[in-house]
Amino acid sequence: MGKDIVHHEKKDHHVHHHAANQRALLISFIIISGFMIVEAIGGYVSGSLALLSDAGHMLSDAISLGLSYTAILVGNRASVNNRKTFGYKRFEILAALFNGALLLLISVWIVVEAISRINAPVEVASFEMMVIACIGLLVNLVVARVLHGGSEDNLNVHSAFLHVLGDLLGSLGAIAAAVLIFLFGWNLADPIASIVVSLIIIRSSWSILRDSINILMEAKPDHLDIEKIRQEITAIDGVDGIHDLHIWTITSEFLSLSCHLTAKDGVDRDELLRRVEALLSHYRLDHSTIQIESVHFNTCRSDCAHHGHH
Repeated sequence: MGKDIVHHEKKDHHVHHHAANQRALLISFIIISGFMIVEAIGGYVSGSLALLSDAGHMLSDAISLGLSYTAILVGNRASVNNRKTFGYKRFEILAALFNGALLLLISVWIVVEAISRINAPVEVASFEMMVIACIGLLVNLVVARVLHGGSEDNLNVHSAFLHVLGDLLGSLGAIAAAVLIFLFGWNLADPIASIVVSLIIIRSSWSILRDSINILMEAKPDHLDIEKIRQEITAIDGVDGIHDLHIWTITSEFLSLSCHLTAKDGVDRDELLRRVEALLSHYRLDHSTIQIESVHFNTCRSDCAHHGHH
């Protein structure tokens, strides 16, 4: 009874998180899409690459936010057949992977364009550039605030949040460049600001790509120490050993574990299972599959044969 209540509370908490993330993404998508059009027009009129590059990032943001919003909608769908036993939860990770790749490509393109502008500087209307960049800074601050809460525990929202941070840096770079152009007529400040911001964004996009690929490759979550978990499980009274231990991530906030547990003779296996699950819950490993074997069990399958387990 108590376990059912805890499970229900966790489920409600998870649903609440998804609803909040979904709402934050939709609001951010509307704001970013609207200002992206304004900034693109302003960049074209003023001749500023920094504004155009920021508008390009905002375009990628709009796509990113739209995909992220769709990913949560799709990820919440139940599995409609036996082919997708986890439903569509991994769609969030695919969206994050696409977002990271898109951000990386746009940043590289801006660097290439900026280098060509350094070789052939273009006249920039600094006042118009500064006004639009300042408005863009305010817009990005609002959107970053909206997304910040969900970015801490959801890779998909985190990737969208990093997109917006990139735009925020772009707005700051555009403001700095506009000041230099306005005061000193230094038009090179525009492409140089674009390169600096793009390099920072490339670093962030690489982080998104790495995390997404690690999840798709079913790597161990970075924050978990698998050897520590192995030792803590082995230390539980009644456990003789543990093998074939796997820990991976299905999607954000959905960690999984599977293992084979060797139990000593005369142990209450139900009670042993409760103790192990209680330990795993501290690591948020609530989705666990544990195969309990006796010390005399010698026909173990899975990858045990590759590790010489008997």
